[in-house]
Amino acid sequence: MPGRACSRLVPRLCGAVRQQLMPGHSTAIATSAFLHKQVFSTEADASQKVEESMDFPGGKVPFTKKLLMLGGPRSTTPPMSCYRTADSTGTDIAGADVPHQINHALATKMYSTMAALQTVDTVFYEAQRQGRFSFFMTSAGEEATAVGSAAALTLEDTVFTQYREHGVMMWRGYTIQQMAHQCYGNILGHGKGRQMPIHYGSKELNFHTISSPLATQLPHAVGAAYALKLEGKQACVGVYFGEGAASEGDFHAAVNFASTLSAPVLFICRNNGWAISTPSTEQYRGDGIAGRGPSYGIASIRVDGGDARAVYNATAEARKIAVANSCPVLIEAMSYRSGHHSTSDDSSRYRTADEMNRWRARDPVMRFQNLLLANDWWDPQQEKDLRLSLRKEVLKALEAAQKEPKAPLSDMFTDVYKEMPWHLREQMKEAMAHVKAHPEACPSDIPVR
Repeated sequence: MPGRACSRLVPRLCGAVRQQLMPGHSTAIATSAFLHKQVFSTEADASQKVEESMDFPGGKVPFTKKLLMLGGPRSTTPPMSCYRTADSTGTDIAGADVPHQINHALATKMYSTMAALQTVDTVFYEAQRQGRFSFFMTSAGEEATAVGSAAALTLEDTVFTQYREHGVMMWRGYTIQQMAHQCYGNILGHGKGRQMPIHYGSKELNFHTISSPLATQLPHAVGAAYALKLEGKQACVGVYFGEGAASEGDFHAAVNFASTLSAPVLFICRNNGWAISTPSTEQYRGDGIAGRGPSYGIASIRVDGGDARAVYNATAEARKIAVANSCPVLIEAMSYRSGHHSTSDDSSRYRTADEMNRWRARDPVMRFQNLLLANDWWDPQQEKDLRLSLRKEVLKALEAAQKEPKAPLSDMFTDVYKEMPWHLREQMKEAMAHVKAHPEACPSDIPVR
């Protein structure tokens, strides 16, 4: 014990020492023995209490005498389970937790939206192959993840996506015609041709414009969620990304930011097994994406992304937790990408036909249709009528979009500032002069004005 503590303790013990002096012993010896006993037993008692745990600035950490390591190749901890309510055919799983029931009207709307998404993907993909626009990406195999999660959000919730969640926009009210205008890059398109196809956005639908670079939307989404918290709104942010994007530093910065600031944001990861041609086995070690959540202090769940009802329930419960507690939640939806990465990709070069066929047999849209059929909410005639009307609508939208003119060259400088600053006015003037001097520098279908 430190000398200062001893000096305070000695006077208090003197009286007790005198009372315990034995005949024939000197006062000095008895005092020394008594002090040694009292001081060091007190020190030992205090040590035992402190060593039960470490009261560290980051939290109270319990001690253990066992030499244990968590994770890694020798870990015996099983992976996080995958929640589902129906099997790969769409048959109900007895006893599955379904706290957020889906009624007839909701189920029909969800299925119709997924069917519309499939039709758009098929026809728009073919249109790109015909050279009608430059680029496209489908949601094959991931329809239930997009629509099931979107159905559990509200229009007051803000949404950020990557580039494979156009089903989320369709659920919120973005029309097939708007999608066609954007992909053609015409004057009626959301970006007026200033962005690649499929980079949708809508202020009215609380849907931030898609950005090409991976994971940049994640920190932005957390900032938006923190703003909702400061405003006291009963809403959250839903941000979508793939497991490949979770390898970016922005992912780790965003989840830590969200956790420490208690931002009401849902991190919705589409783990589709492939980051273009890179398999998940080369993207990460450990327990996938959901397994990272608890390390950041975030409630997490892994869900069967091909089970629309399970995705809906997981998202509805996550939203409930996020809004009530002002905290982030991480959802990992296991949603195999059964199509090519994009129109620039040929996935047969890096995965087998057998693998793709096995997953296509578990088509999420067909699984949900079987659930509707089992409840007598759907029939073959409704299916035929829906598919026919959707194809007509998509073809009509493409024809209309193709007829619309491109935006004028001057629009390249608009829509950034409310009033165009002087340096942009000068740049626009220079661009116009250059094109007039070199007409071949500007595509013939873009008006120079």
